[in-house]
Amino acid sequence: MTAAMTMPYSLTPAGGEGAMIARQAIMNGQQSVVGYELFNRSRTLHTAASDVTLVFTALSHAGTEELVGKMLIFVNCTHESLSGGHLDLVNPDKVVLEIPPLGHAATDEVHARLPILTELQERGFHLAFGHTVLQSAYAPWLPLADYIKLDMSVLAPDQVAVLINYAGRHSQAELIAEKIETAQQYDKVSTLGVQLFQGFWFSRPTLVQAKVLSPAQATIVQLLNLVRSQADAEAIEDVLKKDASLAFNLMRLINSAGLGLTREITSLRQAIMLLGLKKLFRWAALLLTAVRSGAAAPAVGQTAVVRGRLMELLALQLQSPEEADQAFVVGLFSLLDQLLGMPLADAVGLLALPEATAQALLHQRGVHGTLLVLAQACESGDGAAFARAAQALGLSSEQVNAAHLQAIAWGDAIAA
Repeated sequence: MTAAMTMPYSLTPAGGEGAMIARQAIMNGQQSVVGYELFNRSRTLHTAASDVTLVFTALSHAGTEELVGKMLIFVNCTHESLSGGHLDLVNPDKVVLEIPPLGHAATDEVHARLPILTELQERGFHLAFGHTVLQSAYAPWLPLADYIKLDMSVLAPDQVAVLINYAGRHSQAELIAEKIETAQQYDKVSTLGVQLFQGFWFSRPTLVQAKVLSPAQATIVQLLNLVRSQADAEAIEDVLKKDASLAFNLMRLINSAGLGLTREITSLRQAIMLLGLKKLFRWAALLLTAVRSGAAAPAVGQTAVVRGRLMELLALQLQSPEEADQAFVVGLFSLLDQLLGMPLADAVGLLALPEATAQALLHQRGVHGTLLVLAQACESGDGAAFARAAQALGLSSEQVNAAHLQAIAWGDAIAA
């Protein structure tokens, strides 16, 4: 048997060191991979509750294709993690939640957790349980089992036969024999009717490097993509509801004296409709620069804001207001590599930006690319680059300097 191939996987920072996600193949009787179990192997995250959060954040922002292709995804969970909002960030069709047993299976606890498990299955998630779900104490959970794992490292051969027989008569679950280390174990469970297998005899877990967004960054990126794709208000509202600080900031903005409203706005739906997608995008983009990954200094976000405003002011002298809006975005996002702690191309890839905007960011192409070079020259004091870019755009040094002063003042005002 050969180990499953390691797939390079790098995402975004959680404010420092990357985390390690391990994956191990789950095979069928034809020795083809049908899924992968994912679990946290980070030395920096020690709590069990962090496992499912780490994995689901990774999946929701990298896409399942990068980690497991089109296979099933088996994810270790804790009962505490099952009600987290991160479960809303992934498509449940190919996700199998591995539900652990309770430490002491009291009847009332089993029944108390039943509604959560039922709701997850109704949303489309598949549920997997260990062989303890076949105990009488867990009878309420058994009808929910899509998969039951038989741990071959702790079960005696006669126990395995009994459990397989019982599962076949009392559930519709597919059985997975896990921790298979020998051909003899494989042959034994195969003859008893098990059709899915996992263990060192097939493949050892492979480690995949992963850096994940903090929840605040993740939500803002998701919001930006929804607004950019002109999603409806309901979809945008759903994202805002998952992040209390994000919703609070929006309501504070919408009710501020600066918008000149005559009545208080009390719902997120009202706020979204009143602000409009254009302003909402700008607000979220600005907010992203204020969210610290832990690696970026506070000045980086401020520089990005000033750079975006400078490019917008200069673009207004050359282009339409709509195109100037795009110039603002280019300047604001030009420091995403430092803000998110990842290569700029990877950061841009997280956002659904127009091709011209991406080209300006990554290759300084077009008018906005030249404006970016000019803004960078203003910051660095590179006179030669300043002169070349200004001349190419037909801007005088007086125009650029005046816009730069306005941009600095504006940046200071919104940071106050």
